[in-house]
Amino acid sequence: MPELPEVETTRRGIAPYLIGRRVTGVILRRPDLRWPIPPEISELLPGQRIDAVERRAKYLLLHTEAGSALLHLGMSGVLRVLPPDAPIGKHDHVDIALERTSAQAPRILRFTDPRRFGCLLWQAPGETHELLARLGPEPLTDAFDGDLLWQLSRSRTTAVKLFLMDNTIVVGVGNIYASEALFAAGIDPRRAAGAVSRARYARLATEVKRILAWAIERGGTTLRDFISPDGLPGYFFRELNVYSRAGEPCRVCGTAIRQVVLGQRSTFWCPNCQR
Repeated sequence: MPELPEVETTRRGIAPYLIGRRVTGVILRRPDLRWPIPPEISELLPGQRIDAVERRAKYLLLHTEAGSALLHLGMSGVLRVLPPDAPIGKHDHVDIALERTSAQAPRILRFTDPRRFGCLLWQAPGETHELLARLGPEPLTDAFDGDLLWQLSRSRTTAVKLFLMDNTIVVGVGNIYASEALFAAGIDPRRAAGAVSRARYARLATEVKRILAWAIERGGTTLRDFISPDGLPGYFFRELNVYSRAGEPCRVCGTAIRQVVLGQRSTFWCPNCQR
């Protein structure tokens, strides 16, 4: 599933082509994705100018005066900006047509989603959609730091990796990047969240910020389905220290990387570097 860096890569890829342009029409080739597509998408979005393209956690919002289109890529979703005559594929479920500003400007924002686990919803002006209402802070902002993690973790017996992946604690730290950040901070992912020290949480928060920022610059991590809006893969997979490397030697100490399932997700760690 695309994680925060992949979604941010998508946002940065499409935003220059959308901001300031007016939506001239919406084509829905099916009435639903993960959930039914609300009527506001067809009734209110056409005619509106896109004022901003925002990412909140793993969601993208196309803000207009009438409201905001809320998108999630799910497991296999891709957003691309295309010319109006681009061939239509089997899994090209939504086209948002844009006004023509030049002969070279792309005219369509196309949502392709083979597995249909993504979504296209609507957020009314001045409201916060229920999917966004209980989310924690963004990890790359000042609202997220080691003190926050330490305070929220007191008396928590859940594994620290699952705690870090809880979107009510901090958003967007998915399976890959949680594994990598815990390795960089030297924390065993199985350790109880409440047993991690304040100093260690300070280091963990720093590593989360560093790794996510670096992954964004590298275009995300392509493991299965994700490609960026320009059709190119992300390259952060070349930087992975532990994720999906079970049995391989640790890049730091040479110890074999181990794997365990936590919360139904594969978890990877070095038993020597992460005590």
